[in-house]
Amino acid sequence: MRAMMIHKAGGAEQLQLEELDKPRINEPNQVLVQVFAAGVNPIDTKLRANGMYFPDAYPSVLGCDGAGVVEAVGADVTEFSAGDPVYYCYGGLGQKHADQSQGNYAEYILVPEYFLAEKPESLGYLQAAAAPLVLITAWEALFDRAGLQSGQKVFVHAGAGGVGHVAIQLAKVAGCDVATTVSSDEKASFVRELGADHVIDYSKEDVAAALLDWTDGKGVDIAFDTVGGDAFRQLIPAMAHYSDLVSILQVPDDVDWKALRSKNVRVSQELMLTPMASNLKEAAEHHAAILEQCAQLIDEKKLKVHIAKILPLEDVAEAHKLVEGGHMQGKIVLAVAGEEEVS
Repeated sequence: MRAMMIHKAGGAEQLQLEELDKPRINEPNQVLVQVFAAGVNPIDTKLRANGMYFPDAYPSVLGCDGAGVVEAVGADVTEFSAGDPVYYCYGGLGQKHADQSQGNYAEYILVPEYFLAEKPESLGYLQAAAAPLVLITAWEALFDRAGLQSGQKVFVHAGAGGVGHVAIQLAKVAGCDVATTVSSDEKASFVRELGADHVIDYSKEDVAAALLDWTDGKGVDIAFDTVGGDAFRQLIPAMAHYSDLVSILQVPDDVDWKALRSKNVRVSQELMLTPMASNLKEAAEHHAAILEQCAQLIDEKKLKVHIAKILPLEDVAEAHKLVEGGHMQGKIVLAVAGEEEVS
């Protein structure tokens, strides 16, 4: 099978096309998936540049997001069978089975059954591959960490980004008012189409002041930080009493915890890779359940994942450079098995 391999940490030039043996099922809960498409995420570029999550990972295949068709199943698999269309977030951290790296920048992958979900009927494989990581991240941050409820005032940092543009839609589906930040008129139009009620150009406005004005001085009930650093610190004055501040980045060391405590702000971290990194079956099953719920919303036309660019597998280095350049609107997807039109 074709696979884009890396043999050491470094720049995008480390990604090389190689031929590998097709993986074989060697555990009863494994599912062999023919990968039709793979999503490209910032975590992929960070692992490539800084080193894989697991030890002794090299040579390694990157790519956490995938969509494809089940080719074969292990003896204990009950929920899936050959021919089933699936999407999932699994692989790409440096984990191996039978000494072969598992990632979605390849034509086949072995996935434990409990990570898999049925692909949304209304999506092609290219669109579906763009979805899992951002869907799970946004869902866990808003519903599981912050306890999102209808009627709340919700702020989403970087609303045009991969996670941000999904978070806006989920909050709107839940019946919330949503504010977000952008850096251009084009992105402002994009997030308004997604349902954002209040759009802040962070290059021209003070974000905290704008949020306080939007909430009549009360502050937001939930803030979802997808940027980190100064952007996290600047949100503190804009938090309401008894509110929730969730971040997908490391919380800065010099946070004003006294200010947060005085308002009873609950601070949470969101890392959707934990079930994969720590082999937590029940948490992985929860991820699959999230994907199933999101598939229903997608098929009901209440949720969509925007694709910024589609590239062939061999051009993954270009995809990494685009992601590292920042300012992406939506997701980049790799066509692993042939071409497909995106509706």
